Amino acid sequence: MTYTVNCSILLTELPLLERPAAAKAAGFDAVEFWWPFETSVPADAQITEFENAITDAGVQLTGLNFNAGNMPGGDRGLTSWPARSTEFQDNIDVVAGIGERLGCKAFNALYGNRIDGESAEKQDAIGAENLAAAAKGVARIGGTVLLEPVSGAPKYPLLTAEDALKVIARVKAESGVDNIKLLADFYHLAVNGDDVESVIENHAKDFGHIQIADNPGRGAPGTGTLPLGEWIARSRELGYQGYIGLEYKEPQETAFSWAIREHASR
Repeated sequence: MTYTVNCSILLTELPLLERPAAAKAAGFDAVEFWWPFETSVPADAQITEFENAITDAGVQLTGLNFNAGNMPGGDRGLTSWPARSTEFQDNIDVVAGIGERLGCKAFNALYGNRIDGESAEKQDAIGAENLAAAAKGVARIGGTVLLEPVSGAPKYPLLTAEDALKVIARVKAESGVDNIKLLADFYHLAVNGDDVESVIENHAKDFGHIQIADNPGRGAPGTGTLPLGEWIARSRELGYQGYIGLEYKEPQETAFSWAIREHASR
């Protein structure tokens, strides 16, 4: 099984730039990150430090988010946020540059919350335009833009796989891009009441990425009741060949105990 460690939610006891090496020490060869900077266009020195942390650790960067705003403060993306649309657009070349230098091909564009005083129609139009721009921006390096349903954010409008797929279909119809795909986060889908088994049966071959956490609690696999192993296996059977992103909350000392047991049982 090819796992990639989300170093923005795991190993948080360590400074961010030390986490790739910690993931490597734990036995993983791949990592992914939410946007690791405070601004859409950080200083060159900051970017270099981040890239060096990845390469010095000897891991592959498999996924990177576009700037999503202040995530701890409740932001969930700039893509459809009218007042911050320019920030999103300015971020595209920076993201693509990091991807090109590190060989990363998957880029998650969180759609953004509904904004008071802005119509859903306006936000969705801007969202479609920005997703198309992002897709074109990363196409030059063979990249794919990911779009995901999210739980726990009351104003985030994409709750089910179908919600995200409708946006993707709109972007493709309006702009002709074909490098935008669904990020199937099994935790978010399950929490939001989506039929995960049906989503897998109908769309697994077209998933752009899979992420996992157990429920309740968004903990490590095995701490809850979700049949994550079965869902992953079925997705593989139906054609998904990509990484499985580990995007859950667990203290460093026990973060990967389930993986140790899994390897030992083989």
